[in-house]
Amino acid sequence: MALLALLTAAPALAQLSAPLSHDSPHTVGHELHAHPGSADVWEGSEKGIAYSERNHHIAGFMVVLMGLAELSHVLRLSSLRWARLLLPSAMLLAGLFVMIWSDHEAWPIGSLSFSETFAGEDQEILQHKIYGILALGVGSIELFRRLGQIGHKAWASPLPLMAIVGGLMLFGHSHGIHPSAQKIAMHHAIMGMMAVTAGSSKLVSTWVLPEERSRSTNWEWLWVSLIFLIGVQLLIYSE
Repeated sequence: MALLALLTAAPALAQLSAPLSHDSPHTVGHELHAHPGSADVWEGSEKGIAYSERNHHIAGFMVVLMGLAELSHVLRLSSLRWARLLLPSAMLLAGLFVMIWSDHEAWPIGSLSFSETFAGEDQEILQHKIYGILALGVGSIELFRRLGQIGHKAWASPLPLMAIVGGLMLFGHSHGIHPSAQKIAMHHAIMGMMAVTAGSSKLVSTWVLPEERSRSTNWEWLWVSLIFLIGVQLLIYSE
């Protein structure tokens, strides 16, 4: 069903994310992404592509670490109890990385100020920062939860909810004027579909079937498998 929905929606999503005309406001916004000292637009340039691919690959490594943490939980091996901390650690590192290096022109490393970064018109930059904030917040919650500092069942919800919200955001995430806009839109659509499915399966295993061990474990295996698939897709991401 997920594959059918993806195949049905992907052409429309790709079309919506195709490069806009040079007269559109979005195009004007991305013209401001020009690399310092160059007349070329940063999006789609050789350096811009290399920068974006590197960031996606680093994110992929972090997601694979999260998958390893969740795998240790599903296998329930006492010798791997330490691995449960891999997920919050990877999330915190990923959140910090995104907050600093997500966009070369954004605060704190670029020419844009804090207010221009978070209250400006560039939706791509804003979405990247939102991902960073979510990763830092949910990573902190998971760290305290896995250290036993917070134990209420409700604190298990932010993680899968972040996967669902983040996945839905990917359907509207665009890199603006880019020669590979349709390819990037397809990448994001696939990751978005997997993230929404993964988060939903984690919610089911946590809230709907917590007492049915075998059925709950099946949903947890789906959660783990999709995390690994998202990580691998990020690791091989290219523009």
